[in-house]
Amino acid sequence: MGQSLVKNYIHIVFSTKYRQPLIDSSIETELHAYLGGICNEMECHTLKVGGYTDHIHILCMLSKKIALVKLLEDVKKSSSKWIKTKGLQYRNFYWQDGYGAFSVSPNQVDNVKNYIANQHEHHRRKSYQEEYRAFLKKYDVDYDERYVWD
Repeated sequence: MGQSLVKNYIHIVFSTKYRQPLIDSSIETELHAYLGGICNEMECHTLKVGGYTDHIHILCMLSKKIALVKLLEDVKKSSSKWIKTKGLQYRNFYWQDGYGAFSVSPNQVDNVKNYIANQHEHHRRKSYQEEYRAFLKKYDVDYDERYVWD
């Protein structure tokens, strides 16, 4: 086959360092747009970015030209630098070291987009830790609780 044809939908989740509630309403929309822009520049077409005060969700199509780890490295590094330019209240802003990345079936893309769009409502009932553990369980990911939250 002469062509490389790829269509990988990826739902990415990561939090602020120590899950600090640093993503406030004054920066949230602009941060989401910035994160989506980084993904798009890396040819990872962004479908939805959202989150809450202490974490981010990104639904994108992973480019056939880039490894997931490189995408996350660049997204976190660039956005962390950017947000620190937005005011003194963000001078100690950092992302956690790790992330979760989960494949999404094409027939579930709209459901994931809606889920990401409704993060504020969702987190009135469930913490980020509860949400993340549910993803790990749903996708049958082995993990050690001692190392998940650094």
